[in-house]
Amino acid sequence: MISERSRTAHSESADQLARRALDALQGTGGAAVAAAHVEAAAESGGDPAVALGAVRILGADVLAPYVLTGQTPTAGETAAIGLALSALPPAGTPPPVPPAGPEEAWIMAWIDWGLATVLARLDPANSPVRAAPLPQGPPLCDDSAPRGLPPTAGPDGGDRTGGPGAPVEEGWVSWSVRMGKLASLALPGLDGPVHTAARSGALGLARGATRATLRRDHPTAARITRWLAWLRADGTGLPLDPAPLTEHIGLLGGGDRPALDTAVARRLLGLEDV
Repeated sequence: MISERSRTAHSESADQLARRALDALQGTGGAAVAAAHVEAAAESGGDPAVALGAVRILGADVLAPYVLTGQTPTAGETAAIGLALSALPPAGTPPPVPPAGPEEAWIMAWIDWGLATVLARLDPANSPVRAAPLPQGPPLCDDSAPRGLPPTAGPDGGDRTGGPGAPVEEGWVSWSVRMGKLASLALPGLDGPVHTAARSGALGLARGATRATLRRDHPTAARITRWLAWLRADGTGLPLDPAPLTEHIGLLGGGDRPALDTAVARRLLGLEDV
């Protein structure tokens, strides 16, 4: 069992890594993100294993500066990410979609998939990992990626239950929060069942982002709004304009990880950097 102290250490390390990614994206720091983070942990007497765990927590966001600027990761960067993925390799059999399986394991499986896929696409010749094929859709998926779609609230955001064999549907509140936990997948070049669910649940995401903003839950608001920005960039019609919401959330703060989510959303929307 992971202790509370260990959780805190990993969370703090992930925040520091998010700051490195944000600095790299905004051009105020070095190009290296994961490699610099792991090296800094070793040089400061910290635990490199915790730094590698932070890479897994952030997922594809570690590579967001490369995705959004068109640069290729350095050999040291791909090696550091490959080490993070191999140190604690993903489960051989991906967990089933909640509620059939534990939500945390399912979300982690998708985050790992996003990280490995983006890394392989950015530098296929030097990537130490092979991106898994995309799942083919509900309810059957191949075993190289997490099973199933995220449960969806449906186009009207209501509570409904699908027919036999259909994904379990739930209310937009819990669904939008779960989608927010997968915000690292909201990057150009990634597409699959999670993204399909986002397209079909634009209203639920808009409601979720608005609710989180009104509740002053800035991290959740930033994550869900990032999905709205991705949908706008994808050409999906939205019930609200995500640009003012993104700017508003950016003014509220909330920490390094929400700041990174907001910066990615601004890039997706084509807003001028601040």
